[in-house]
Amino acid sequence: MIHPSYQELIATINEGQDMDEAPVVSSRYSLVLATSKRARQLIAGAEPLVKVKKGMKPLSVAVEEMYKGEVTILPDDVQQEEETAE
Repeated sequence: MIHPSYQELIATINEGQDMDEAPVVSSRYSLVLATSKRARQLIAGAEPLVKVKKGMKPLSVAVEEMYKGEVTILPDDVQQEEETAE
């Protein structure tokens, strides 16, 4: 069994959201997109933000970073604003 489960990971990522706000991650699909993007960053040379155990693959590191709150997922509108500013 994979730890954390996708349900735990989604709950952790959405923790602290107001009831009125839309959740940052609402589906497994958006979670997969976010973790794969971070894994690609790690493959490209980004430094991991958690302790990497021997044999951990970039995707496992990305999931661990999100679960521990080291990496946050920005809502689409915020992400588009940052890309436009660059």
